[in-house]
Amino acid sequence: MAQRDYYEVLGVGRDASADEIKKAYRTLAKKCHPDRNPGQKRAEQQFKEVSAAYEVLKDKEKRAAYNRFGHAAFEQGGTRPGGFDFSFSTSFADVFDDLFGEFMGGRRGGRTTASRGADLRYNMEITLEQAYHGNRAKVRVPTEVVCDDCGGSGAGGGSRASTCTICGGAGKVRAQQGFFTVQRTCPACQGAGRVITDPCKSCRGSGRVHREKSLAVSIPAGVEEGMRIRLAGEGTAGLRGAPPGDLYIFLSIKPHRIFQRDGANIHCRVPIPMTTATLGGAIEVPTIDGARARVNIPAGVQSGRKFRLKNKGMAAMRGRGRGDMYIEAIVETPVNLSKKQKELLREFERTGGETSPQSAGFIAKVKELWEDLRE
Repeated sequence: MAQRDYYEVLGVGRDASADEIKKAYRTLAKKCHPDRNPGQKRAEQQFKEVSAAYEVLKDKEKRAAYNRFGHAAFEQGGTRPGGFDFSFSTSFADVFDDLFGEFMGGRRGGRTTASRGADLRYNMEITLEQAYHGNRAKVRVPTEVVCDDCGGSGAGGGSRASTCTICGGAGKVRAQQGFFTVQRTCPACQGAGRVITDPCKSCRGSGRVHREKSLAVSIPAGVEEGMRIRLAGEGTAGLRGAPPGDLYIFLSIKPHRIFQRDGANIHCRVPIPMTTATLGGAIEVPTIDGARARVNIPAGVQSGRKFRLKNKGMAAMRGRGRGDMYIEAIVETPVNLSKKQKELLREFERTGGETSPQSAGFIAKVKELWEDLRE
């Protein structure tokens, strides 16, 4: 009996793409698989025919040979293309493995690996000065480390883990539910693919033990609130030799007694004596680097006036250079005046004059408002 054209079998054109061929195969294979059609020889034959067509057309080289020579390209001593065996001892899941293997976690027969160690979080609070200069701190982290006695294998007495006989080392087993095959973690090895017959007494077969670990952490200059530092491989040790997790240091910065931070800039509110604000002068202010800076105050300065000290802020994490420092003047009203001081202020008040421009401007606006209300 002459074989049908493979493109005709799958119901696609000769110029069909690989995705179109796969989609056609998936639809037909699900429809005619023997597990869904028990006892129906026609469905079994159709599935065999569909699988043979897909085996050739999914491969670029085989497809090219088929396009050129037809079925004769694979008729060598009556063998099937590529040595493909179309027996139906395989389950319906094999069709899904071919189509969705990557999505479902790998092809049949793939070996699973032990679980990677968990990531750890450590909260660290630093001062603003430490964030400015950068810092190197030591932290002690309770974690799980590789067992020294078994080297992380989990096997004791010099023994070795053996391949799980239940799953054959795959770490997963299959169970039939109707015409579907469900894949589950192997209950014998818990997905590791290996079984330890003589567990290590120190770690009880896990390959890791609880221990507090001391680590040095380098904090770069200019770090900001909420930033995190990743220490690769310093998390929990993996199960039975699997890779370790990572340690994440989450930073928070203590409120400062004098300075307030805004990104790379530093702000400082500085009280100015009334006499200095009136007559002008100079003041000294602290800076975040521990030094002092001189700020010239012009005569008649008002509260809220800001003075900029260039490059006196924090190091910029996402750029070059440093931020600035801003000094905000807060003019103080004198208290606890002596009798003589009060007399001098009254004398000053009697002399009058345009000495308070903001007050004069406000009073003028109030007079205009009253006049408007009278009209």
